[in-house]
Amino acid sequence: MSRSEVRGINLDPQTRCIHYRTPSDIIAIRMKCCGVYYACKDCHAALADHPIEVWPRTEWDQHAILCGACGHELTIDEYMQSGYRCPHCDAAFNPGCRNHYHLYFESEP
Repeated sequence: MSRSEVRGINLDPQTRCIHYRTPSDIIAIRMKCCGVYYACKDCHAALADHPIEVWPRTEWDQHAILCGACGHELTIDEYMQSGYRCPHCDAAFNPGCRNHYHLYFESEP
């Protein structure tokens, strides 16, 4: 199985970019607006020609999160319930990403 393409600036093999480079910065997000995986919001702003659209809560069953460690794709629901770990390979995700959820995902009611 081939890994999904991820766009970003100075990406490493686990999807870390110039903006976020800690050991746990290993997720990429499929943007609702264009259907393309980006390493982060800042990479999208620099490389795309349009603003980010927020994933509506009714579409949280869509695969939109990519684990940079193993390439597993998670639905938004799976990601939100993951406890900041990949359910496939157990790699740690950065809990600080929650500070940006409002930019990607509609708030839960």
